[in-house]
Amino acid sequence: LFVETVDVNGRTLEGPVPLEVIVIDQNDNRPIFREGPYIGHVMEGSPTGTTVMRMTAFDADDPATDNALLRYNIRQQTPDKPSPNMFYIDPEKGDIVTVVSPALLDRETLENPKYELIIEAQDMAGLDVGLTGTATATIMIDDKNDHSPKFTKKEFQATVEEGAVGVIVNLTVEDKDDPTTGAWRAAYTIINGNPGQSFEIHTNPQTNEGMLSVVKPLDYEISAFHTLLIKVENEDPLVPDVSYGPSSTATVHITVLDVNESPVFYPDPMMVTKQENISVGSVLLTVNATDPDSLQRQTIRYSVYKDPAGWLNINPINGTVDTTAVLDRESPFVHNSVYTALFLAIDSGNPPATGTGTLLITLEDVNDNAPFIYPTVAEVCDDAKNLSVVILGATDKDLHPNTDPFKFEIHKQTVPDKVWKISKINNTHALVSLLQNLNKANYHLPIMVTDSGKPPMTNITDLRVQVCSCKNSKVDCNAAGAPHFSAAAALLLPLFSLARL
Repeated sequence: LFVETVDVNGRTLEGPVPLEVIVIDQNDNRPIFREGPYIGHVMEGSPTGTTVMRMTAFDADDPATDNALLRYNIRQQTPDKPSPNMFYIDPEKGDIVTVVSPALLDRETLENPKYELIIEAQDMAGLDVGLTGTATATIMIDDKNDHSPKFTKKEFQATVEEGAVGVIVNLTVEDKDDPTTGAWRAAYTIINGNPGQSFEIHTNPQTNEGMLSVVKPLDYEISAFHTLLIKVENEDPLVPDVSYGPSSTATVHITVLDVNESPVFYPDPMMVTKQENISVGSVLLTVNATDPDSLQRQTIRYSVYKDPAGWLNINPINGTVDTTAVLDRESPFVHNSVYTALFLAIDSGNPPATGTGTLLITLEDVNDNAPFIYPTVAEVCDDAKNLSVVILGATDKDLHPNTDPFKFEIHKQTVPDKVWKISKINNTHALVSLLQNLNKANYHLPIMVTDSGKPPMTNITDLRVQVCSCKNSKVDCNAAGAPHFSAAAALLLPLFSLARL
């Protein structure tokens, strides 16, 4: 403030001079904890004096006075075991530290691994006249891997049928560490007795049990018993002063139960090569199926399972396969010259078991199919200037060398000589042409085509040639019901067929 003195007339007698009013702080604000919640962690077994966390309070009073000079103390500890004074707080800094021995700070022996501390902050340097504020500090005792997992039994028993796969036994372990951590989670390893990798073991994440499974079917006849040595470890490493002991290994005795297995054909598929058209009753082969149940005295009977064309028969006792019909390579049941049949081998077990074998018969071609021509109908105009009638093609169901080149001939002509002519175009086609115009009529021209097989096969087919009247773009053929083409189409037909060659 600025102060001055004046007379009755208002004239300044003195001043103005400054006047300072100093407001002295009064302790009217309590300490408050503004940064909660306060949660700290400390590892079990930590040495005495380990700092857990820091508590800091705020006081709005003058920091230059004792009104804001804070002191901290622990008002209450819950729970109060194994010691009511598990922790200490630095009165000036607010640091919470452990005060018990590492042995008492053992998570597995504590009733509750969580402690709650009521922390009090008091101003006036902790004098009784000071104001106070409180907050709760939660301290978690964290687990470390100081307990190795131990099997609940030294030996486990399991049974499994031969040929089966899946879980056969659950191995149980105990671990005192925290179930939510890698210090508790188990990892199992088969360390002996699994040379064929027939077994695998995985951890059940909910129960921590080891699920032992068969992943490759077992054979009773090879081994009726298996013994596995299994060890268990934690995902996290153990602390240095703890190690895995004898209880961290266990033995599993597995008994394989005998079952009636299906006979097995050998080889499978069975393959044989024969000429088509071999005589009925010809022996193709003798199949061989063996029973894996070598310790049982069983007999095997054979039967036909699938024989699409009905060509085969099998002796039920000795497995000899012979033919009941002529084999035909050109049959629709034959694919790429291979005929496929299936056979059954049935043992005398109770109940009987059945095995399936495949027979692949490769049929060698013989010249048993005569070639045939196409088309078998042609049309030409009676006044055509181009006397070409039709291009004939030939095909044969057999394979080379029993097919082309084909030989085309006119057989036993029923018209005067020098009327028809057939000319070779290539190995599979020939051109039929007229040497002169003919009157409108239907003509039947016998075409003989011969393949190149040894001996060759010949086929004679009537080529029906319709000579039609073609005037004013109208085609008139004398055969009732005969196909009608335009004169232009009739003339273009040979040219189109030639263009395709």
